[in-house]
Amino acid sequence: MAKTVQERSAKTARKRVALAEEELRLRVRPGTRQALAELMEWSGITEQGEAMTLMIHHLHALGSAKCQPLLNPPRHVFEPTESVAREFRNKSLLAIQKDPGDVILHPPRM
Repeated sequence: MAKTVQERSAKTARKRVALAEEELRLRVRPGTRQALAELMEWSGITEQGEAMTLMIHHLHALGSAKCQPLLNPPRHVFEPTESVAREFRNKSLLAIQKDPGDVILHPPRM
């Protein structure tokens, strides 16, 4: 006799518990989704989970030192120009003057 859907689901659930399987969820934007799709196409992988699992294991196999450049995205530092900083300060002071009662705190000079 064939197993019911509930019996198959229960068996799958027991197997997942026995293997300590855990579901990871990942929300991505279109560019990341496109990159994953291309990686999968290049390697002939059809399952997203398989592609991500392989990438994680291959990165881990590289070791700490070799995987760091791939896992440390460049950080952007914003340094406003003098004119932008001056304009921001002037507009801020104007906004503060329109709303009396606020205290003007001048930033320390560097």
